[in-house]
Amino acid sequence: MEVGGVVLAAGTSSRFEGGNKLAVELDGEPIVRRATRCLLRSRLEEVVVIVGFEADRIAALVEDLPVAVRRNERFSEGQSTSVRTGVDHAVDRGWSAAVFGLGDMPFVDPTTVDSLIEAHENSEGSILWPSFEGERGNPVLFSGEHFDALRSVTGDRGGRRLVETHPGSTPVPVDDPGVIRDVDRETDLD
Repeated sequence: MEVGGVVLAAGTSSRFEGGNKLAVELDGEPIVRRATRCLLRSRLEEVVVIVGFEADRIAALVEDLPVAVRRNERFSEGQSTSVRTGVDHAVDRGWSAAVFGLGDMPFVDPTTVDSLIEAHENSEGSILWPSFEGERGNPVLFSGEHFDALRSVTGDRGGRRLVETHPGSTPVPVDDPGVIRDVDRETDLD
């Protein structure tokens, strides 16, 4: 069962005061690069980064990493278009499941991704998400049976509706506060 990772990194950073948040450095490294390296340090077989807004700039920040990069030309229509682009890549590569990570979540521990993969291998659920102190976090693993449904999502919610309503949606408890820490504003970097 090949499980791959998708980094959603196509957004416009509309709430961030200092330009494109994905390019802002945190401890000397761009946020999107940190988020991508988390997936690379996990047991995932392969990682793809979905770029859109300032695509060339964001792609350049990960170009020396062993990842594929795919462009989402429709990024302005919301996160769902990046999810669809990621699903297309997953189907093209024959993945059995995909872990969707957010490019603005640089604090996730790779062991959390491994916990999701292990829960998938143990058939604990078809949608698996990390739970930290009872709070739902990211990244989220979707088994291949949900790829068609993910291709039909619209707007800026990505696969959230599936996570919230599908009976196969299952929390995986983790000791990783990074799963609930994203960067929307400059103060989130403090």
